[in-house]
Amino acid sequence: MTTADETVGASAVVPSREQELANTFVMLADSLVEDYDIVDLLDRLAAACVRLLDVAAAGLLLNDQQGHLAVVASSSEETRLLEIFQLQNDQGPCLDCVRTGAPVVSGDLDADRGRWPLFASFALEAGFRSVAALPLRLRDQTIGGLNLFGGRAGPVSPENQRLAQALADVATIGILQQRSAQRTTMLAEHLQRALNSRVVIEQAKGVLAERNGMSMEAAFDALRLYSRDHNIKLTDLAVTVVHQNFNPAFRPGRPSAT
Repeated sequence: MTTADETVGASAVVPSREQELANTFVMLADSLVEDYDIVDLLDRLAAACVRLLDVAAAGLLLNDQQGHLAVVASSSEETRLLEIFQLQNDQGPCLDCVRTGAPVVSGDLDADRGRWPLFASFALEAGFRSVAALPLRLRDQTIGGLNLFGGRAGPVSPENQRLAQALADVATIGILQQRSAQRTTMLAEHLQRALNSRVVIEQAKGVLAERNGMSMEAAFDALRLYSRDHNIKLTDLAVTVVHQNFNPAFRPGRPSAT
């Protein structure tokens, strides 16, 4: 039988959904400072969406302000590939969401094959049955989209969709936060740096996966854990992995694969 003390102790260890949500908003608010790692921020947002919103996976696309969308964050490798598939085939709910600046929802991708024939088939093969795409938008400016994927048929609940939009809105404010008079130019440069960072992080994931005989997701987990444990920007760590043969997946007590 579980005692009252054990129940209290367990609740102290495992954060409630409300505590987790509050922590996520605080994390996003930290982006309002002048110097922050946008790629790490959005990866953490994608992971938080999965924990908080009863979805199987999440991903984010950003516009580089020159008309090009790119994947900057995903909660899994399958999600990243699905987002890339959308971009390559110019078809999918997140693209429609970014173009219109409005949410795009499908509670049953099998029934919605006519809306996005290629995307729906690829998503279903990956194990996803539903999707909600929400804009990263501030007033009339849309800079990207947040995709929420479900493993079963049925729309994201109205409450969770509102929470997801609130998270997306705070992230958007952080991205758009600028302290320069040349705001448009600075924004384009800021987003371009984020997209460039994503490229080197993907390279580092591949290097670690091959070097240590691990999956891409495990490689990214090793990068993210080392980055946070040592207070190093994820992008800076990725550059070190790629160009200096550093192996953050190595832990004392087991031999490095290098």
